[in-house]
Amino acid sequence: MLDSGRMWTGLAVAGAVAMLSGCASGPAVRGTTDPAADFGKYHTYGFVEHVGTDRGDYSTIVSRALKAAVTTEMEKRGYRLAANPDLLVNFQANTQRSQELTPAPAIASFRGGYGYGIDGPFYGYGCLQNAHDVVEGTLNVDLVDRERHQSVWEGVALGKLTTAQMRQPDTALPPLVGAIFLKFPYAAGRGTVDAPRP
Repeated sequence: MLDSGRMWTGLAVAGAVAMLSGCASGPAVRGTTDPAADFGKYHTYGFVEHVGTDRGDYSTIVSRALKAAVTTEMEKRGYRLAANPDLLVNFQANTQRSQELTPAPAIASFRGGYGYGIDGPFYGYGCLQNAHDVVEGTLNVDLVDRERHQSVWEGVALGKLTTAQMRQPDTALPPLVGAIFLKFPYAAGRGTVDAPRP
């Protein structure tokens, strides 16, 4: 996994990630719950001392944007920020550059036959392909039971990043975090799962 600071250097240093209004074509998002966790006992939250998107001993722009977005989502669900919280929040993020191949039209020039007098290019799809660089981002949001020191929920988003998203994490990350929390079916003090969300 790439260093969290390096990965988000593009997102205004970087995130989901991000990555990502979400991503260029929309992120793929999933959420996973620890079946042994009792969400009915969780009322408060806080952040680990050094989240995964920090760089060394200082907080990055991406970390601050993620904390603000997560604070919004947790408070919507009735959780309160506390010094000794029930749940600790952590982030991990990664970006990877690769090349994507797309079909390119093959152009063939021919002169007409059979009396039609056609003289010009013919556009069709052949074996030619265009290669272009893409950046894929992954963002993980972990909720950890502070007393048990165990992750009880994880949300992950994966998608392609645009240049604009990488330069403006304050704009790009809140919708992405919102999409991740659509997979989080709990509210403060509630141990029941809501109906699955898209």
